[in-house]
Amino acid sequence: MITLYTWTTPNGRKPSIMLEELGWKYEVKPVNIGKNEQFTDEFLAIAPNNKIPAIVDHDAEGGPLSIFESGAILTYLAEKSGQFLPESGPGRYKVLEWLHWQIGGLGPMLGQLGYFGVRAEEKTPAAIERFTEESDRLLTVMDRQLQRHPYLAGDEYSIADISCYAWTVAATTFLGQVLGERLDSKEALHRWLETLGDRPAVQRGMKIPG
Repeated sequence: MITLYTWTTPNGRKPSIMLEELGWKYEVKPVNIGKNEQFTDEFLAIAPNNKIPAIVDHDAEGGPLSIFESGAILTYLAEKSGQFLPESGPGRYKVLEWLHWQIGGLGPMLGQLGYFGVRAEEKTPAAIERFTEESDRLLTVMDRQLQRHPYLAGDEYSIADISCYAWTVAATTFLGQVLGERLDSKEALHRWLETLGDRPAVQRGMKIPG
């Protein structure tokens, strides 16, 4: 049994999609970040950075194991299941490249754009321009890769796609008002979004927590 601590954010959707893809039983414990529930002592013991998502694998070798950071969670689940990440060879590192690309680039830049371009009451034009340009550049990198391959790491669906999906949905919905026409030309990216969005496990994972 796995306990998933999560909330309705792009990072929070990653492990729920993965767990739905695996078909494993898991318990969901919502952590309402709007109410600062991520700062409770209980959650801090699991996630030292006070950020969702986090998991506890109660069936881990050696006893219950807590893991925080979405990329680490996806890698752990992939290795434990033997799915969505090759065990070795070039294919493994292509998946890890794009997984870390999302963690270090796409997520942080879209997150900053969401704050400065949408949520901030006082708008800062220079910050909006900076994060709009960089977000568009990253989405262009993604689109270019998807012009050559059906999935981010090549021919197979992987944790790299799972990692990027919810953030890219946010880019085309919540951030659509900021990115505007920049999204129109990214046909391969939209094709990929549709392909992943048709997967039943992705649809279920995107609804957790309800």
